Amino acid sequence: MSHPNANTNTNAHTNTELIQRFYTAFQQRDAETMVACYADDVVFSDPAFGELRGEEARDMWRMLVARAQDFSLTFEGVEADDRSGRAHWIASYLFSQTGRAVVNRIDARFVFRDGRIVEHRDSFDLWSWTRQALGLKGTLLGWSPLVQRAIRAQARKGLELYRRRQQRT
Repeated sequence: MSHPNANTNTNAHTNTELIQRFYTAFQQRDAETMVACYADDVVFSDPAFGELRGEEARDMWRMLVARAQDFSLTFEGVEADDRSGRAHWIASYLFSQTGRAVVNRIDARFVFRDGRIVEHRDSFDLWSWTRQALGLKGTLLGWSPLVQRAIRAQARKGLELYRRRQQRT
């Protein structure tokens, strides 16, 4: 983690705190504090969900927090300036569809505007994730673009179902 005095730019310090607030809230399973860090027009992307915008991105975090089983998170390497930032985080959890343990190592990149996150891009090895989450099937087929597309489709379908259920309550 950067030393607090390493950057004298107030926005940079504020943006570093914003990233820390986001991940600390995630550690505490506080989705509303997480999504409050996002601008209204935020763009999020990762290998599992693809690109999500605005409320769809916020609902993804709400869903993941609500479904988290045996969840823990660590983060480090938080750096930011007045425009962009980054962090490395590790999520450990049980994948609900298979009950298998997953340790996902993720590099995050951020773009800021007006004290909020306007762009959040997570990158991780999807094949490594499939090997852990799906077992032998993931090991044998998780590298395939066809299987990776199917994983994205399943993730999006789960998010759409979650969003429909939330609209009814």
